[in-house]
Amino acid sequence: MFHARSSVRLKLTTAQTYSDDRILVTGQTEPAPYKISENATLTALQQHVLFWDRNGDGIITPPDIYIGFRSLGFSIPYSVAGLLINLFFSYPTRLAYSYLPDPLFRIYIPSIHKAKHGSDTGIYSSDGHFRPFLFEELFDKFDESGQGGLGVNELFALLSKDRVAADPAGWSFAFMEWGTTWLLLQRDGRVWKEDLRQAYDGSLFYRIRDDREKVEGWRQGYGLKDFWRGFRSNGTWEESIKSSL
Repeated sequence: MFHARSSVRLKLTTAQTYSDDRILVTGQTEPAPYKISENATLTALQQHVLFWDRNGDGIITPPDIYIGFRSLGFSIPYSVAGLLINLFFSYPTRLAYSYLPDPLFRIYIPSIHKAKHGSDTGIYSSDGHFRPFLFEELFDKFDESGQGGLGVNELFALLSKDRVAADPAGWSFAFMEWGTTWLLLQRDGRVWKEDLRQAYDGSLFYRIRDDREKVEGWRQGYGLKDFWRGFRSNGTWEESIKSSL
């Protein structure tokens, strides 16, 4: 019988070793902050989702997803919609332990790489490791302005390039992921390179949460307040959105 709490629990301790998943796009390295055990560090993909594991047990529950999205500043409806993550990604991660679905739709961080979908950038390897050369290639190909950021049109071009045949699920997941990324990160209409790199290793989410607790708050992203502010200023919803780009 599978016992989730005892078999999946991540023993997260400060690590003094170096991990390939903490190689910066500049070629420098920094210490990996967490370890699963004395001999295994977390992959970049595991670090990416660790923010939603509120009690450090290696499992992400639907309430974890909702609370995590709310702490990043997303609205109640958007955070509720985020529960689709558990609906679609619980079973792939469960397969490392059982063929039976998890009745509570929990996501298992040690096997999060099994939830990788098609039509993605490939920046995470099949094992969940960060591949910096593909991250660099993404900006080399799609940052047409050379500003170090991707605008909406460039993100759509990226989505179009990554689409593979007969993969509507992958197309949809990629669209939702990049759409959420833009809503969370955009500044002057672009998703900037360093912000995106921090999103890949998960450190960005802690930064946003901490900034939101400060007086000045998190100054990036696009939400309903921005939409209505633009609507009042420009008169139509089309111009409201264009004014942010």
